[in-house]
Amino acid sequence: MLKRLISLYTIALAGLLPLSALAVIPAAAPEPFPQSTLETTTTISSPGHLVLFSPIREVNNQIRSETMARLPVLGEGRLYEIARDSSREKARDHYITLLQARGAQILYQCTGVECGRSNVWANQIFGQRVLYGRDESQDYLIAGSVASDGSRWLTLVYTVTRGNLREYVWVEHLEVEPGVTIPGLGGVDDRIHGPVIVSWQGGVTYRFDWSATDRRKIGEWSSSEGAVVVLTGFSSLGEDETLEQSLARARKATESLSEVLAKTGVSGEQQKLIVVGPAIPLSDPERQGDRVEVTVITR
Repeated sequence: MLKRLISLYTIALAGLLPLSALAVIPAAAPEPFPQSTLETTTTISSPGHLVLFSPIREVNNQIRSETMARLPVLGEGRLYEIARDSSREKARDHYITLLQARGAQILYQCTGVECGRSNVWANQIFGQRVLYGRDESQDYLIAGSVASDGSRWLTLVYTVTRGNLREYVWVEHLEVEPGVTIPGLGGVDDRIHGPVIVSWQGGVTYRFDWSATDRRKIGEWSSSEGAVVVLTGFSSLGEDETLEQSLARARKATESLSEVLAKTGVSGEQQKLIVVGPAIPLSDPERQGDRVEVTVITR
């Protein structure tokens, strides 16, 4: 029964939501590699921060890359020195594992001389002289993700071995201004809004814990032509409760919220209800218990 419910949930979302959209992407920077020491932290606030999505080269003192963008961003860069008894390869794997766990999409990565000259990365792109190392002993990746509030984030990770064999990691974690195209992410991130997490209580009647801001967001997102409002109902499994009983509670709460939305102008024709109950457990602490998650998909 449980496997069948999971399968139905997956099928119901197919074509609407990518798997990454089902996970909340934290806005906080990735946790540092344990075998590293923080050297410097730099605030990055720019209307046109240079971000590379392909190998670089230098022509007449100008940076050239097949795919690059100057994006309006706000975030920070962190420089770490890797412990001598560890390695930059382990550091790179650490960040890749964290990003994949968050559901981030790797937009581009390179290794060694295929990345271009380390001198260009260190001095002209990152502005960190200490990152100037061996061209054959460097790697770079950039990952993109969308947070639960719709904000979009880029994470850049560059590792290098210097001539003195010291190894460093440079990490940039950047929020990109809304409405700006991010190479590689395509248009999906612009079409998926939410989820808005609406906790609920009750049985015969229901009380929903959501703010005026949440209601306004859903109203604005759903006002565009062709928008689909997906209500996914979750419930915790009580100690003496059967799966069917938990699913029934989630269904009634989801239908009740659907009626509330209809009264605020989100028509029933726009809505798609999916009842999950306790069948799809999520590890994120903000997505637990009895709740309805509201996601809006626009054309």
